[in-house]
Amino acid sequence: MDTERADPSAPEPDIEDVFEELEELAELVDSPEEREQVIETMRTLRQSRSTRLVGRLRDTFDSRDVGEALVGSFIFGIPMIVEGGTLEVGAFIASRPFLLVATALVGLALTYGILHAANFERVADDQLFGVVPVRLVTIPLIAAVTGFGLMTIWGRVDWAEPLVATSQCLVTAVVMAVGASLGDVLPGT
Repeated sequence: MDTERADPSAPEPDIEDVFEELEELAELVDSPEEREQVIETMRTLRQSRSTRLVGRLRDTFDSRDVGEALVGSFIFGIPMIVEGGTLEVGAFIASRPFLLVATALVGLALTYGILHAANFERVADDQLFGVVPVRLVTIPLIAAVTGFGLMTIWGRVDWAEPLVATSQCLVTAVVMAVGASLGDVLPGT
């Protein structure tokens, strides 16, 4: 078994390398009991290998996470920006304060739910002031800035009617927050 990497430019070992090493070990051990123990270890490792769709968070929220959130936000948001239905929905909820607030709360709840599925609260270094999770603040902020910015830059909203424009941007930002959350937590590397 090779415990040191001879070539520093070689790729980092992965789980398949561990299985290969365990298979070699199973052939080298002397007794059937030892061989069974190695095989049981491989079985346990296979069962523990999680191919979860959600839940691959690093220790801190860094520029890479911001990039992933931005890409997810953009991918989900572009259809919202170019479609006229977003403008209609925004105009509709602008005249109904309860629905406007409910839309914002649903967006936050969806964002929280996606991040919660990835156990974001377990990342100890990912806290503002030791209390507020960075992801829970940053991801909606990325979505809001992206949504409001693109809707404005691309002339999709008329700020002469600020409540309607804000509502239209909010509808876009809610969908973008879902995309940003998924962009952050889906396996990428």
